[in-house]
Amino acid sequence: MARIAGVDLPREKRVEIGLTYIYGIGLPTSQKILKDAGVNPDTRVKDLTGDQEQAIRKAMEGIVVEGDLRREVALNIKRLTEIGCYRGIRHRKSLPVRGQRTKTNARTRKGPRKLVSKSKKAN
Repeated sequence: MARIAGVDLPREKRVEIGLTYIYGIGLPTSQKILKDAGVNPDTRVKDLTGDQEQAIRKAMEGIVVEGDLRREVALNIKRLTEIGCYRGIRHRKSLPVRGQRTKTNARTRKGPRKLVSKSKKAN
């Protein structure tokens, strides 16, 4: 089993797709890494040799992935909330940050609906 950047890549998938399981690597970056490493993208992860794995690791050296990238993103959000800018306030209130509407939709960010019960008029 190939373990790159602390992530076990799925054995049956093509290397091109398997690399996208690493946080911070999408398909275009994966293709670039494989091109630099000289590895055929159609190779299955289980068929990788030790030399090919090493070549992939070497090609990934300049790319920030996994824990470092997660930490960097978390620190960026923390900085925004601390300085109290608009985006920081939106993060703090768990609302959409990039200008989407919130009257309807935005359920992923806001969570399940909180029902406000209808008050009946006391007679």
